[in-house]
Formats: sequence, structure tokens, C-alpha cells
Amino acid sequence: MFSTILIILVVIIAAILTYAATRPNDFVVTRTATIKAAPEAIFPLINDFSRWPTWSPYEKLDPDMKRRLSGAQSGKGAVYAWEGNGKAGKGCMEIVNSVPFSLVSLKLDFEKPFRANNSVDFTLTPSGDTTAVSWAMRGSRPFIAKLMGLFMNFDTLIGRDFEVGLANLKRNTEA
Repeated sequence: MFSTILIILVVIIAAILTYAATRPNDFVVTRTATIKAAPEAIFPLINDFSRWPTWSPYEKLDPDMKRRLSGAQSGKGAVYAWEGNGKAGKGCMEIVNSVPFSLVSLKLDFEKPFRANNSVDFTLTPSGDTTAVSWAMRGSRPFIAKLMGLFMNFDTLIGRDFEVGLANLKRNTEA
């Protein structure tokens, strides 16, 4: 009886691990909001890390978070490093491309609570008196992330933060 239960348990675990291994190697999370403002009003809030506290949901994860800005004041070459509690973690992001009023691309490196290297794009697309702002993050998904993804939806978790940040941008620029 015990050996039958053990064999069934091993088969279930093997099936879960095999299924996790078949999941995609990369991920993309994207959210878009329409803001009733010109790209010229929105772009500076994204392109300058010193202005992120006014809208980024990640700024509120740890009130005692240590932040360090370096490199360029804004745009390409601007760097933001942080270290905080378990929620905020530790990492660094750098603006690697900045096209005025249309695109800000970041290299995003996490050290804690886990190592990850992702890319982030903010794309601003004007249409009449509104601007569609898209926030997208891309990265590779190692096996452990594939396994965790079977039990939690990363798109929902990360996407919720993106939605909050975009709503904050909307509130700050439409006011």
C-alpha cells in the first residue's frame, strides 16, 4: 500500500516537473492606459527617475527603501538603484533608449528577492487629445519561474502593479 502511494506521488511530481519544463522560456507582461494628455506631459515623468515617486507603485513598497540615482539626469544613461525590504528587494534599472515623447526603454536587473534581468518599454502613442501609454516587461523564465507559474499567474501579479502605475500617471497628468 505504502509503495503504491509513493509511486503515485512520484508520478504526479514527475508530471508536474515535465509540464513545467514545456512552458515558454520567455514572458511578456503588457498593460496600456489611455490618458487625456499630450505625450509631452507624460514623457518627463517616465524619462526622469527622480519623478518616479509621484507615480510608480513600487516606490511605496518600503518607506525606508534606499535609493541612489546616478548617470545622466534623465534619458539615456540615467540609473536608479534601490535596496529595500523583502517586498522591494534590491536591484538597478538604467534607461538604455529614450526617444522624446514616444519611447523609454529600460534595462531592469533584480538581485533580490531573486535574480532576473528584464527589459521594460514605455511606449507613448498620441491620438487626438489622448495618449495611449503602454508599459511592457520582457524577460526569460528559468525553470523555477516556470514551475512557480503553474501555481501563480505572473501576468496578473505584475500586471496589477502596471495598472496602478498607469492610473497614477493618468491622475498626475490629467489633473
